[in-house]
Amino acid sequence: MNQLEALKQFTTVVADTGDFKQISAYQPQDATTNPSLILKAVQKPEYAPLLSAAVAQHRGRPLDEVMDHLLVRFGCEILSLIPGRVSTEVDARLSFDTAATVARGQRLIAMYQAQGIAKERILIKVASTWEGIQAAAQLEKAGIHTNLTLLFSFCQAVACGQAQVQLISPFVGRIYDWYKKSAGAAWVEADMAGANDPGVQSVKQIYNYYKHHGIATEVMGASFRNVGQITALAGCDLLTISPELLASLAASDEPLHASLHAPAALAMDIAAVHFDEADFRFALNEDAMATEKLAEGIRAFCVDAVKLEKLLLAA
Repeated sequence: MNQLEALKQFTTVVADTGDFKQISAYQPQDATTNPSLILKAVQKPEYAPLLSAAVAQHRGRPLDEVMDHLLVRFGCEILSLIPGRVSTEVDARLSFDTAATVARGQRLIAMYQAQGIAKERILIKVASTWEGIQAAAQLEKAGIHTNLTLLFSFCQAVACGQAQVQLISPFVGRIYDWYKKSAGAAWVEADMAGANDPGVQSVKQIYNYYKHHGIATEVMGASFRNVGQITALAGCDLLTISPELLASLAASDEPLHASLHAPAALAMDIAAVHFDEADFRFALNEDAMATEKLAEGIRAFCVDAVKLEKLLLAA
């Protein structure tokens, strides 16, 4: 049994890609996309026809609407290859607008339903800002499930649990990147690997808190830099993994054991906490890493959304 097969015993494996032609080899349950991954995919010759078709079919419609049709087209292709769900992201430029995020999420679901896809197979991906979390709460109440992304801090995870969102995506690799850059020459790679990795520790804290307090929101570790981060989180509800790291797992036959256990979390002494808006904003502000990485992530997704729009205009 290779490590990918072993991981699937403990954790739902999710493919993190817009390059759906790579998906079948690894047989993931679910898949996730984001604007950066879609941008990367449509610049490959084999995916250019999808962009051209979206433009041709919806020419004359508002650019944001054509963009959503393109995202849904990729999502439909991915869903034809997997048994589970696909995550499709709301435009990051709406990250601080609750009403607009709700409207965009509803529109994406309507577009999928027009293609014969049940809403249960879609997760609407929303940035974990206060406004995004409130939008997700509204969408969930309307029966539209959400994936809260760009999540770097415990306060974001607690607020998402309070909102009863379907799933969160804490970003392991980007947390790791921040601490490594901050430490500079003092960073010792071997000492900060595996269970000592700050990104791994963040996900474990969130997982244990959710399981201890009976919070139903699914935890999906995301944004991995190496296989060690993945194996250190075996047992997490889900892990979304790039094709390159899926290939590395499939090529290894090193033993793999679960590191996260719900029964163990139940036995822990973990106090319940609650965040209203003021508490949330203060806690996030106190966390320099989370504040910087959330802002950086939103900016990066916005840049790639603009690049994608330029490709649509040129098509």
